[in-house]
Amino acid sequence: MSRLARPRHNRVIAGVCAGIAERFGLTPWTVRIIFLVSCLLPGPQFLIYLALWLILPQEP
Repeated sequence: MSRLARPRHNRVIAGVCAGIAERFGLTPWTVRIIFLVSCLLPGPQFLIYLALWLILPQEP
């Protein structure tokens, strides 16, 4: 497995979902759909996404 980082390719907004997908061996669209469905549930999903956008480094 690769380390968790935002890739420079296959990004839609910030690359957070693509980075998570790459880390866990999933397709980026699978992670994006899971994120969108999770937004229907109560919780801080959007805030976690924003925090990961700020915290995760970009790939070199």
